[in-house]
Amino acid sequence: MCAATWSPAPTTTPFDMVVRNDLDRYRLVKDVIDRVPGLAVRAAAVRRPMADARTRHQAWIREHGSDLPEVADWAWNA
Repeated sequence: MCAATWSPAPTTTPFDMVVRNDLDRYRLVKDVIDRVPGLAVRAAAVRRPMADARTRHQAWIREHGSDLPEVADWAWNA
């Protein structure tokens, strides 16, 4: 006999789903830095905050269940 267990997935936001799929703005910046020849050395100071933002996001969403204020309150200023 096989006993199956079920546990609900954690509640996420649309932005968290983007992060989980590695399509968020922070990951895209890191990918550009990693893929453009010669950019990794020049943009190291930019890459680290992008990685830190992803880590901060993961901790924040676990604790608060909502997006970081910098994401939730962001608005396009054209």
